[in-house]
Amino acid sequence: MTVERYSRQERFHPIGKAGQSLLARSHVLIIGGGALGSANAEMLTRAGVGRLTIIDRDYVEWSNLGRQQLYTETDVQGFLPKAKAAEKKLQKINSTLSILGVAEEFSSENAERWLQDVDIIIDGTDNFETRFILNDAAAKQEIPWIYGGCVKSHGLCLPILPGKTPCLQCLINQIPQDGETCDTAGIIAPAVQMVAAHQTTNCLKFLTGNQMSKKLFFFDIWNEEHSFMDVSSLLDFRCPTCSEHATYPYLTKRKGVRTAVLCGRDTVQIRPEEKNSISLSVLYQRLEPVTDKLIHNGELLMFYAENTRFVVFKDGRTLIHGTNDIKQAKKLYQQFIGA
Repeated sequence: MTVERYSRQERFHPIGKAGQSLLARSHVLIIGGGALGSANAEMLTRAGVGRLTIIDRDYVEWSNLGRQQLYTETDVQGFLPKAKAAEKKLQKINSTLSILGVAEEFSSENAERWLQDVDIIIDGTDNFETRFILNDAAAKQEIPWIYGGCVKSHGLCLPILPGKTPCLQCLINQIPQDGETCDTAGIIAPAVQMVAAHQTTNCLKFLTGNQMSKKLFFFDIWNEEHSFMDVSSLLDFRCPTCSEHATYPYLTKRKGVRTAVLCGRDTVQIRPEEKNSISLSVLYQRLEPVTDKLIHNGELLMFYAENTRFVVFKDGRTLIHGTNDIKQAKKLYQQFIGA
């Protein structure tokens, strides 16, 4: 049965048995386990990529189920981190692979560590701050990555080869950006699948020794529009990320407590200065007398206090739902979690 597993893929001449063997020895890092991340992860798992690492900072919610194909109602009810839910599901799809789900934020502090021994990176993020960190880290370590984004019914994809094609910093003024997100403008699942299909295809090309596309692909699936743009001439030899005198500005370590308003979600994320694992069990015991609906599933802690929902991860990161006021969120964090 295992001999037959990849037989149809091996019969595809550009991959063949030799390419399948290369896939089995490859390591793909997927940053973001949401719609794009989960779609790519499933296709690469079924394709037989030997090692997958999925990093995601969030947990599964009801609004994810319409387009994030790896997750189920059981994952929502169990408040499972996306990375851990993805790892569990993917391992059931293909038990022969090495799959690791990491429930933490990809940041300037850990980016270079997670890129070690990686062959290629797939962008499944939902914000440009994380993408620029990825762009810097990939350029510094000369690892190719595949940019992807989608909202409403349109999306885009672009493979980036450090030193050979323009990086994200070179192209930022050329990439369509209207400030909309899935949380504010919505999205349909076919747009996700279209972007993921192009990302996975280019990933398979690279890993099997074929040439990735050098063009920016843009489409609107609802309005039946698509285009390919050659961006090779936009390589910027003064770029702070990929030029000869690169400074990698987004890899600069930040000091102090970091906060971020999650766009469209009425939620503030607070990350302590020092990333230390905390005992969720000890926190559970401390919070039990003063909070409501306290849930501890081994991966995260969820509770309600002062009409606000808190979600605490093992690394100390906390999502405070129901506010986009950073000052108020920090006050609540200090009150219930600690400075």
